[in-house]
Amino acid sequence: MYKRTLSKGIFALGFPLAAMMGTAHAAAPEMSAEEMDRAGDIYFQRCAGCHGTLRGGATGPDLLPETTQELGQRRLESIITLGTEGGMNNFDGILDEEEITLISKYIQQTPEEPPEMSLSDIRDTWKILVPQEEWPTEPQHDRNWENFMVTILRDRGAMGIIDGDTKELVTEAETGYAVHVAKESSDGRFWYVQGRDGRLSKIDLWMDPPQATAEVFIGIDARDVAVSHYGEWKDKYVIGGAYWPPHFVIADAETMEPLKVVSTRGYDTEGNYVHEARVAALYNTPHAPSFLVNVKETGQIWQVDYSDLDNLRVDMIESAEFLHDGFLDPTGRYFQIAANFSNKMVFTDTVERKRVGMLETGQIPHPGPGANWIDPECGPVAGTPHLGEGRMTVWGNDPEGHPDQAWEICFSVETDGPGLFIRSHPESGNVWIDQAMHPEADVNQWVMVMNKETRELTPIHVADRPAEHDAVAVHMEYDQTGTEVWVSIWARGRGHQDDGAIVVYDDKTLEVKAVIDGLHTPTGKFNVYNRKNHTG
Repeated sequence: MYKRTLSKGIFALGFPLAAMMGTAHAAAPEMSAEEMDRAGDIYFQRCAGCHGTLRGGATGPDLLPETTQELGQRRLESIITLGTEGGMNNFDGILDEEEITLISKYIQQTPEEPPEMSLSDIRDTWKILVPQEEWPTEPQHDRNWENFMVTILRDRGAMGIIDGDTKELVTEAETGYAVHVAKESSDGRFWYVQGRDGRLSKIDLWMDPPQATAEVFIGIDARDVAVSHYGEWKDKYVIGGAYWPPHFVIADAETMEPLKVVSTRGYDTEGNYVHEARVAALYNTPHAPSFLVNVKETGQIWQVDYSDLDNLRVDMIESAEFLHDGFLDPTGRYFQIAANFSNKMVFTDTVERKRVGMLETGQIPHPGPGANWIDPECGPVAGTPHLGEGRMTVWGNDPEGHPDQAWEICFSVETDGPGLFIRSHPESGNVWIDQAMHPEADVNQWVMVMNKETRELTPIHVADRPAEHDAVAVHMEYDQTGTEVWVSIWARGRGHQDDGAIVVYDDKTLEVKAVIDGLHTPTGKFNVYNRKNHTG
């Protein structure tokens, strides 16, 4: 059965790793069952997101035996230790030498796929943590909860709730491991977070302190979540998407009871069958009762109509492999997503339910939560950094007002290194860009701030931390007023994970206003007011 454990690895539901492995390739290094279990945990935590549960590759290349054995143990250890200029970060300081040796041996073994999960299996994991009759009818604290920063504490397996007015850490709400993103209810009170271990949690910000009210494991390895915000279905459904098994689960947004599971296995844009067709990203559409389910390996954007779960309508929109992160334009009609290993951005009209554009960008685009703003030449635009090079690419996204610019590149600017996230605000004159994927500290500890009018870049040194902290500056978020920018210092070094921080900047002067220290591996941050109002 799917017994939960405290493991932070792929077997958070109780699957023994050694039992899942097939016969090792003839040339694979020998490993004991204990070593396999330990290496499997490391692989899940640090590698599976880019290279796949079955190691078939996506954002990163495949790690199958025919590839890894040819590289050899020594070369694999060097790559893992030092990283690459193509977007893989260095792991020295994150993993010790013994762990690097271990994972290098592990990826030379023959992978075998984990078990499936039925709707019944998923229901067995469903837990009510706080009964609905005990929920408060009004906030139980006097804090400005709409200016809370709901913050991922990645390796802690929790969400830090930070008061944006006082800069105090209010609480750490227990969630799944390595939450990838958080999504809000329509009023911003409830937050739904999807852990990489498959745990989907619902947090109530009105409680004192805020805490999870219910949870369910929708898979073994998962990434994203979305909440229905349209019409009579407002806050009725929540959807969680899994990397493994490749499926999505629709649950009751109030109780978190799982209602429906749908496989995403299928065919890619060239007609090849894809067994590990992972759900990369999920979004609600503001103009229709539907979720966008982005299937990474097939390049299919599924617009799933939730108005009738018994007669589920799914519009399959073909784009390009490998779908990853995306965001809506300011009108909420057009969806913009990276097909990152195809070096493309893809654009979908969620009203017409069809693709309307696709363009070549730089190497491996990764917009994260994205940014929309007004450019003096091109009008409304949006942009993305890249995992594979130091570049921000900007395109027009106003087909009604600026049809000649729509879905075409407006301009690009060079940064010092590859990054993960970009962020702006309608009241700001700036666009903030991180460089977290560069392997060197003299780049990844800095962010770039671009002036919207002049397109000039100003470098800001954020993460002034010693080498052993392996700290990078990552992910920007504006506060409720749009005058402050919060940047995470993600300290990943062994024994230094609690040395993370958030640096708060004045967006106009670019001067430091506050530093929130002592945070355990802080990464993404989500301001309640901005997110519920779709600001930025």
